[in-house]
Amino acid sequence: MAQGLEVALTDLQSSRNNVQHHTEEITVDHLLVRRGQAFNLTLYFRNRGFQPGRDNIIFVVETEDAVYLDSEPQRQEYVMNDYGFIYQGNKNWIHPCPWNYGQFEEKIIDICLQLLDKSLHFQTDPATDCALRGSPIYVSRVVCAMINSNDDNGVLNGNWSENYTDGANPVEWTGSVAILKQWHATGCQPVRYGQCWVFAAVMCTVMRCLGIPTRVITNFDSGHDTDGNLIIDEYYDNTGRILGNKKDTIWNFHVWNECWMARKDLPPGYGGWQVLDATPQETSNGLYCCGPASVRAIKEGEVDLNYDTPFVFSMVNADCMSWLVQGGKEQKLHQDTSSVGNFISTKSIQSDERDDITENYKYEEGSLQERQVFLKALQKLKARRFHGSQRGAELQPSRPTPLSQDSPRSLDVPSLRPSDVVQVSLKFKMLDPPNMGWDISFALLALNMSSQFKDLKVNLSAQSLLHDGNPLPPFWQDVAFITLSPQEAKAYPCKISYSQYSQYLSTDKLIRISALGEEKSNPKKILVNKIITLSYPSIMINVLGAAIVNQPLSIQVIFSNPLSEHVEGCVLTVEGSGLFKKQQKILLGVLKPQHRASIILETVPFKSGQRQIQANMRSNKFKDIKGYRNVYVDFAL
Repeated sequence: MAQGLEVALTDLQSSRNNVQHHTEEITVDHLLVRRGQAFNLTLYFRNRGFQPGRDNIIFVVETEDAVYLDSEPQRQEYVMNDYGFIYQGNKNWIHPCPWNYGQFEEKIIDICLQLLDKSLHFQTDPATDCALRGSPIYVSRVVCAMINSNDDNGVLNGNWSENYTDGANPVEWTGSVAILKQWHATGCQPVRYGQCWVFAAVMCTVMRCLGIPTRVITNFDSGHDTDGNLIIDEYYDNTGRILGNKKDTIWNFHVWNECWMARKDLPPGYGGWQVLDATPQETSNGLYCCGPASVRAIKEGEVDLNYDTPFVFSMVNADCMSWLVQGGKEQKLHQDTSSVGNFISTKSIQSDERDDITENYKYEEGSLQERQVFLKALQKLKARRFHGSQRGAELQPSRPTPLSQDSPRSLDVPSLRPSDVVQVSLKFKMLDPPNMGWDISFALLALNMSSQFKDLKVNLSAQSLLHDGNPLPPFWQDVAFITLSPQEAKAYPCKISYSQYSQYLSTDKLIRISALGEEKSNPKKILVNKIITLSYPSIMINVLGAAIVNQPLSIQVIFSNPLSEHVEGCVLTVEGSGLFKKQQKILLGVLKPQHRASIILETVPFKSGQRQIQANMRSNKFKDIKGYRNVYVDFAL
């Protein structure tokens, strides 16, 4: 009987294979290959040589790649790029926040695998969990639940309270690496604290590290519809102040992820980009996670397709109903069909520009197609509610059902009658840029579109907002009496001094100004509001000389105190994958009013190619003055 082969040694050719599979930045000591691509290994036999025709070697492999992107520029951006931008601010002032994803940094792959092992799925049934790890649908839901800590010892604690004394203010973070390494170093204790953009950024790091194409998405004026009726109800008092303690909210901006994957669990055509939202808002199958929800299904109103599609649909396409609360009664002011879901944004491919991808999520606002999709989604939700389904449950596609005439208000779609159309318009206009430390100057523009005289009384107010839409108490109020001739326009100038708003400002630096107008002898009210984001001057970063691998490099960081008062406890943090081994923290102490200064940092780049430096400065008066600089690092000669 012929003697079988005995393997003496296996050479996985890790260094060569990892370079070909673009994983050499993670490691060259262990084999790390990507799906759907050939790799080489060498077998050494102990007893005799391999004889073709006589000997057979059989490999059992699974070669399907459910996350394959056929565009090389897209693969470079959504898998390989280790830095990017997260868009914040408001729809009138969209601001890029630089972020260090750092998915190839030391130990990050091990931390990502540990994250999978710490999930409730693995802890409950490790055999089944490991068997399902070839499915990006399954893995993305596991990671999504593990980024927040609501159900387990996930990576991040969420905090929207404005009290961060026992942790980091979410606006201070500039990268995922420090967060993931802290979670790992403390025995997987949740890191304090995160908000939506931090959850999304850390999830992007984990998913890109695992080889799943991922990008970070910002939705401005994002709906949070708690009762599943596709209507966000907002309540105001007679001064125009928005009232808190309500279930529905419109987040000034909200950030989630899209991951690219096939969806064989759905009808054909719904693969590709899928929404995943790690911010703990609502549960899905008992855990705080959301998605994957097909972006195409959201656009087409197919809210009965898995997973969590109704919730995501409401974030981008719910209607907004405004109510006046007075004397214990609610009076409908107006319904806005286009205020939710604006300027949906992500970083462009291999560019620092912003891509507007709103058209991926919905048809043009005001179009017949958009309203038809909205009504289709509403019908499906009514049918689903009728059958007692729960959010996130396994759903069967339902046929559209007509809206009943006796359905409750919450499921009807009120429309504006001709009598609802007012003949006076109000609008806010900024007179100066809203810079932190300056007075805020703006005007209320009133236009009489009728052929009659109009006497208006307008209540104005200003209040700080958290980015999730929750208001803080008003700090400024005014009353304007405006008389308008037929077809006349007037401007009522307003000013809010720095001393008036400084002590009431949230760390989100958001101020909502509102005006509630009424005509004499007319019960109808006119509501207008505007959200202002106060801006800081950016940190400037200069690279002094050529950046070369393993050669010393000097970096100048220029920063300033933008306020006309002393600030204390100033700390500068600087990081950048491939440039710094770890995040740098520099204690700056006290900065005088309007003081401008600079420091020189020394580092030795250890990776070549396009890199980015991210910087943040915090103090007792501000938390997130940021800056960035792109750097190209050459190979050593």
